[in-house]
Amino acid sequence: MNHKTIFSISIQSSIPDAVAIVRGGENNPEIRGVANFYQTRWNTGLMVEVEFSGLPNDRTHSPRFFAMHLHENGDCSNNFSNTGMHYNPTMAVHPYHLGDFPAILNSNGYAYMVFYDSFLELSDILDRSLILHEKRDDFVSQPSGDAGEKIACGVIRKHISYWG
Repeated sequence: MNHKTIFSISIQSSIPDAVAIVRGGENNPEIRGVANFYQTRWNTGLMVEVEFSGLPNDRTHSPRFFAMHLHENGDCSNNFSNTGMHYNPTMAVHPYHLGDFPAILNSNGYAYMVFYDSFLELSDILDRSLILHEKRDDFVSQPSGDAGEKIACGVIRKHISYWG
């Protein structure tokens, strides 16, 4: 018996609609990652799949969370200072920005997560940046959750298939 959900089937049988190749900044050059974005079949949001390696590890052998946000500008230059604020077209208070993503769990330098976002569409995310911050989001502090320094960045681009 197959117990897969609609979302897991979408990811397993699809090529992403958009991709961000994520790289660490000056203080964390070992961070590497990829974020795949899949428009759901009924245009009811996005499935987001992220994977990171080389994350800072405090060597306590305990989990550590990092904030992950969608930022306004797709410009990772100048050690990520050109990415702008969280994507927030509705001018909502934090943590209700459309750019507020779930925190990602670091397990000895590696992290993998998939989540569903019914509020975003492909057109909302293209040419914006996916940012990983040095600390977890506290979900209270304004305007961005006191998440600290931007430690990794990737620009979200439409995926181009070379296989037709």
